[in-house]
Amino acid sequence: MVDLKYIGHSAFEITHDDKAVLIDPLVSVNEKYDWHERPITDILVTHAHGDHLGEAIEIAKEKDVEITAIPELAEYCKEQGAKTKPVGLGAWINYSWGRAVFLPAFHSSSLPDGRYGGNAASILFDVDGVRIYHAGDTCLTGEMKTIKELYAPQIALLPIGGNYTMDVEHAAMAAKWLGVRTVIPMHYGTYPEIQADLERFAKLIAYGNTACQILNPAEIKQ
Repeated sequence: MVDLKYIGHSAFEITHDDKAVLIDPLVSVNEKYDWHERPITDILVTHAHGDHLGEAIEIAKEKDVEITAIPELAEYCKEQGAKTKPVGLGAWINYSWGRAVFLPAFHSSSLPDGRYGGNAASILFDVDGVRIYHAGDTCLTGEMKTIKELYAPQIALLPIGGNYTMDVEHAAMAAKWLGVRTVIPMHYGTYPEIQADLERFAKLIAYGNTACQILNPAEIKQ
């Protein structure tokens, strides 16, 4: 069984059997999420910005697990004492819980010390036949049509907050291009400049018979 938890902002946990994977673990946004008690086996990070790298290094070091990231970001994490798995775009990476492929995203990426953080990425997960697309931070891009054709994701985790990423209108089109059954909005409401109209977003994607599932981080259960 595959379970998906929305921790907050762009942070998610995917669990399968006795293994848990963290994505963009800014877990400090949710005091109810206790990562110390979770069976975390891997951490995957889309890009180097602090609101996505989050507490990845601290968690990786305590749990003795790898951070998978684009080489420049992986090297930074290694310098900080974490185990890393540097990867590029476009190849399946196998894990004990399934597999994932890093794919394009259109966004900047800088390390906490100001250095270039490598390409920003999105990530497609294949866990026990369930395909989940985490878009990372991105604008609307024609790459999403290719992702539908090649990978046929069922669930998309899409940023809707605007300003730095897609807004609700562009994210609704992204849902259509990806051809997904379910969209879980993310990267909204955390800061004043990324507020979003969830009701409008739900109405926009409903025209394509896509379900908008709004997960409330405040209701997260361990």
